[in-house]
Amino acid sequence: MTTMTPDLPGRPRWRPRACFPLLAALLLTGCAGFSPDGGFDAVSQLTRERIGQPAAPQRSAADLGTARASVASLLAQPLTADSAVAIALLNHRGLQARYAALGMAEADLVRAGRLANPGFSIGRTQGGGVVEIDRALVFDVLGLLTLPLTRDLQAQQFAQAQAQAAADTVALATEARLAFFDAVAAQQLAGYFTQVDEAAQASAELARRMARAGNFSALAQWREQAFQADATAQLARARQQALATRERLRRTLALQDDQAAALQLPERLPDLPAAPATFDDAEQRALQTRLDLRQARLAAEAARQALDLTRHTRLVNQLHAGVTAQRSTGEPRRNGVELEVELPLFDAGSTRLARAEAAQRQAQHLLAQAEIDARAEVREAHAAYRTAFDLARHYRDEVVPLRKRISDEMLLRYNGMLASVFELLADAREQIGAVTQSVEALRDHWTAQTRLQAAIAGAGAAAGPALAPTTRAAAAPAGH
Repeated sequence: MTTMTPDLPGRPRWRPRACFPLLAALLLTGCAGFSPDGGFDAVSQLTRERIGQPAAPQRSAADLGTARASVASLLAQPLTADSAVAIALLNHRGLQARYAALGMAEADLVRAGRLANPGFSIGRTQGGGVVEIDRALVFDVLGLLTLPLTRDLQAQQFAQAQAQAAADTVALATEARLAFFDAVAAQQLAGYFTQVDEAAQASAELARRMARAGNFSALAQWREQAFQADATAQLARARQQALATRERLRRTLALQDDQAAALQLPERLPDLPAAPATFDDAEQRALQTRLDLRQARLAAEAARQALDLTRHTRLVNQLHAGVTAQRSTGEPRRNGVELEVELPLFDAGSTRLARAEAAQRQAQHLLAQAEIDARAEVREAHAAYRTAFDLARHYRDEVVPLRKRISDEMLLRYNGMLASVFELLADAREQIGAVTQSVEALRDHWTAQTRLQAAIAGAGAAAGPALAPTTRAAAAPAGH
């Protein structure tokens, strides 16, 4: 606390000895300030380790302009999975809004490192020809004494906010990759079904002409027309799916109209790797790197620190000290001190202590359950990835080559006049399922790999909606 005692009414002066406690408090709290990077250097490090790209906070109009120019440069080339992630991180305003939560958390941290403002009161009473003026300057002594504990607690919550910002970034990157692979696969299938529909129309037209010439039965003609009708329906569904996945990709990348017009998708999915990616000790890596586990551990530590703070302030939750100056008409000034303390008559802090203990137990149980869930998610995602890779390789090495050999043999028979054009077309129809399933299997491989990487990083194996609402655990007890 500090003292400010007036010598004359309305003419206060500072006494050096009395100001010493105030100067000491200012030295303790004056260093609490905002960091130049706003805490984003740690966030970028977390995201770079998990997705290979840093966070891209935009805290000014210049940052927005730079980001838009970078997006335009990336859109000038055909999109890839990596460039889709980069565009999403630069362009998604919802992610930038979530980044603002980190700024609020830093403001709370800085506030926790500063002493509460002193209170000043002045009163005037008059009666019987006497005027009495009272002045008081009061400081929160308990807040000063518990300042280190309070700041450490808030530092844990700030670290949680950093982990949450990194988790939001990883989740959006995962969603961008999934949307990219779905959009490319849907576009590839739409192009293939366009070719199928054109072939079906040609086959149906040929059947009609041969039927008019009397060289084709009505039943055979109807079969060709039915195939053509099915091909048209499949094409409509494929085009709608391509449109829907492209719109999902546009939404995930937060593309505006001019940006969406520049969007170029590759003609086909990336080729299947020669061998599956290795994820040695995936469960152990997940326990070390998952961002949700990082948050759970920070929450458990914050709950422990909150419990310590509650124990220290269980009986006395409010302690103010200050100085007073009183002057009455015709009498010398009277100086004094005052102490305001909460009397634990009806509540000795047992309720606050019980709540803090329950919060700590809750945080510990949540951490233990999160570790169990993380292991299960990684095991499931790893099994799905290996299955998807094996299926994609099966279609690449077995099914598609076999269908091609059959098609080549049918073409030789047709050229040798050993097979009719309709037999050739019938064989082409049988290839539709194999080609479609091959493309879908390749898409499933890339999405399964993305989900596994997300499960290890902590975005979740299912990669749910990006930027889901979050909650902050282990809040500081009221009254501190």
